[in-house]
Amino acid sequence: MLSKLTRLEVLDVSNNSLLSLSTSGNDVNYSFPQLTTVRFSGCSVRQFPSFFQTSKLQSLDLSNNMISGGISKWEAEGWEGLYLLDLSHNFLTMEQFPGNNLEYLNLDSNLLQGPILSNCFNPKIPILKELTVIIISKNKLTGNIPSSICNLSSPDVLDLSENRLSGTIPDCLGNFIRLETFDLQMNNFIGKIPNSFVNNSGMIHLLLNDNQLEGLVPPSLANCTSLELLNLGNNKLTDRFPRWLASLPSLQILILRFNRFYGSLPHSIASSNFSALRIIDLSGNEFTGTLSTKLLQNLRAMKDKPKKWLYFSTFGAVFFSEGSVFNEIPVNLTTKRLDMELTKTLAIFVSMDLSNNQFCGKIPEDVGQLISLQMLNFSHNNFTGPIPASFGNLVALESLDLSSNKLSGRIPSQITELTFLEVLNVSNNNLVGPIPHGKQFDTFDNDSYIGNSGLCGLPLSKQCVNIEGAKPPTPLSVEHEGSKIAFFWRVVMLGYGSGVVLGLSLG
Repeated sequence: MLSKLTRLEVLDVSNNSLLSLSTSGNDVNYSFPQLTTVRFSGCSVRQFPSFFQTSKLQSLDLSNNMISGGISKWEAEGWEGLYLLDLSHNFLTMEQFPGNNLEYLNLDSNLLQGPILSNCFNPKIPILKELTVIIISKNKLTGNIPSSICNLSSPDVLDLSENRLSGTIPDCLGNFIRLETFDLQMNNFIGKIPNSFVNNSGMIHLLLNDNQLEGLVPPSLANCTSLELLNLGNNKLTDRFPRWLASLPSLQILILRFNRFYGSLPHSIASSNFSALRIIDLSGNEFTGTLSTKLLQNLRAMKDKPKKWLYFSTFGAVFFSEGSVFNEIPVNLTTKRLDMELTKTLAIFVSMDLSNNQFCGKIPEDVGQLISLQMLNFSHNNFTGPIPASFGNLVALESLDLSSNKLSGRIPSQITELTFLEVLNVSNNNLVGPIPHGKQFDTFDNDSYIGNSGLCGLPLSKQCVNIEGAKPPTPLSVEHEGSKIAFFWRVVMLGYGSGVVLGLSLG
């Protein structure tokens, strides 16, 4: 039937998992001289459909299939005009790819191994300089990033994350003026972060987390005024908190977790330019000092619920104008006592994690103004004083961890009004008094409260005793005249007195 559609231009049968692809029947002559776009994503395809060979093919999407092996030359014939190639989520081990005019290349989640495909950045193929989107994440690539990558004119997206790449990051990567998404997370890179981000005002996402990078955070990142996501977590960076971060008006997600940052948070970060921040994770460092009330007051995005979903995509609308496909950037956060990878939910998630530092002083009441917070973690610090009653205003809160501090006083009863609270941990403090009850508080177990010798009541085995002193005895006769109960007690007392006198006499 397909062989009769000789004027076919676009063929899209994506997401039909029960559809089989048959090339049997040598008597059938497939010829599609007008075919430019083929989308066979998610159709259980096991081999390259050779009958799609055509000199006018421009866009080929074979993602989410079961294709293995490589692309031989005969399979690639007629693909010279190809500018979009999506082979993600297959089982490919190829060493080369077809086409010399590619602008979009997606090889995410395959079995590629060894050095990065040399012909991706081969200076002998000058046409490949026009690659604007390069995604080769979640493979088994090893070795260094070749210096020939600098031959690219200026990519929009460069994603080499979740491989086994090593060595240093080439300085030239900071010079790409059109680069919007730069993702090298979860590799084995060493050395310093290049300080060459001079003309990168369009940079939106920078992810260098989970490597072995050292040194300072480069000040040239202050030029990335469009930056929305900065993830430098799980490295070996040694620096004070970068003051210039407050000059990034669009910054929504800041993750510096588990490095070697030290010192107090400067007052400059309390500027209004931090008003877009929705996720801040400074956990696992050596920060000291108290929390700035002014900083908390200026975290405006944490006070207002998100008005719309935000998808981290810089190329979906360009290359998939007929059916938009979004590139979701995962971010790892510790929430609800688990390390979780957030993708879609990242767009509406609001959290603050300052755990495993050396912050001290009282927790400001202004934290209660951050009503959009879903996760709050202040554990393993030196906070003192009572738990602010204003925490009862955090109506969206799902996880609250204040464990391993020096907090004192009672647990505020206002917190029992938090109907979304799933995780509570106030263990290892100096809290006293009865544990409040009601709603979510009736679901928490002993682990939420252990290490507070002054706490009592369920779910702990320690019962609460009356610590207000013994009350005076209640008068026996408080009833009205003529009451049968009052008369009964008079008779009892008369008998009691008579018995005492008689007993003493007999004795």
